[in-house]
Amino acid sequence: MTFIATGMTDIGTRRVSNQDAIAWHVSPDGTRALGIVADGMGGYKGGEIASQVAVNVITQLLAPLVNQSTPDAQQVQAVREAIDQANEQIQALREEDAALGNMGTTVVMSWVQGDNALIAHIGDSRCYYLNGDELLLKTRDDSVVQNMIDDGSITEAEAPRMPFRNVLTQALGSTDQAMPSLTRVRLERGDRLILCSDGLTDAVPEADWPPVMNTGQPLRQQAEALVSTSLDNQAADNVSVVLILKES
Repeated sequence: MTFIATGMTDIGTRRVSNQDAIAWHVSPDGTRALGIVADGMGGYKGGEIASQVAVNVITQLLAPLVNQSTPDAQQVQAVREAIDQANEQIQALREEDAALGNMGTTVVMSWVQGDNALIAHIGDSRCYYLNGDELLLKTRDDSVVQNMIDDGSITEAEAPRMPFRNVLTQALGSTDQAMPSLTRVRLERGDRLILCSDGLTDAVPEADWPPVMNTGQPLRQQAEALVSTSLDNQAADNVSVVLILKES
């Protein structure tokens, strides 16, 4: 069982800075992989710092474990601890500098080994599972709009028109205790995981993703195609994507 991964981030067409951060890591033998996307908030400086802290902390703590076989229970515990530590570091920086008082970040990550992927997220950055041309969302947005969709107050079609559509119910750094949602996905040969910020989901309809990616081309070109299409569609936010492919 082998995996490959790649990623790409772009400022988009309207922002003056890129507050997204991404990372990916594949074990030396190719049998395990880690991908992370974080979308910062809290102003020009704060958003960039929060997302990079989250990605750095999680990568530093988990990459060594990804290089070895890790039991499922230990895997879950390690992910929770890494997210907790990222949350604590962002909170500490908020307390040290008043200019960073409102900063926080989303985070979505996946740790894959064997035929199993552990997905964790906080906020509205997402993880999708792509099998052939079938694209499935594997995370639920931590947002006011998603809560309203779930309770029937609005429909999914109405969500993009809501003025508060970007208001989150949870973000890393904004609460004393980080509470990530975790799920597992079984992967088969040729399956892909797509981790992304909302700059991509807002700019490119999900139905367009499989033909845009053209999964017969190299993985890097698939990532580039998604980002390029979002820019062609005048992406209003930073756009980030990390792809993980199960090759065999």
